[in-house]
Amino acid sequence: MQHILTAFSALDPLIALGVFVATAATDACYVAFTSAVVARKRLSAANWSSVWYMLSSFAVISYTENWVYVVFAAAGSWVGAFLSLTLLHRPGTAPAPIGSSPPE
Repeated sequence: MQHILTAFSALDPLIALGVFVATAATDACYVAFTSAVVARKRLSAANWSSVWYMLSSFAVISYTENWVYVVFAAAGSWVGAFLSLTLLHRPGTAPAPIGSSPPE
């Protein structure tokens, strides 16, 4: 129990916020990367992949020093994926499934 209290008391609120924002942005980049891959846009996919790894490295480096930051990383990841899918894939604008016939 003392170990848990020590881990929580050692949190830096700015680092926690940074991890949250970095993982939210990471997931948003991952969604954009996946979208670019599905659309077979090589340059866009490569660019999003690069940004994705840069952002995720901040979170990994930050929470390896204190496991509690994983909570902020998970929350940021959830928010990033939810918001990016909400904003990027609005109803009625979704592309046809892969393998479907082209629109007439």
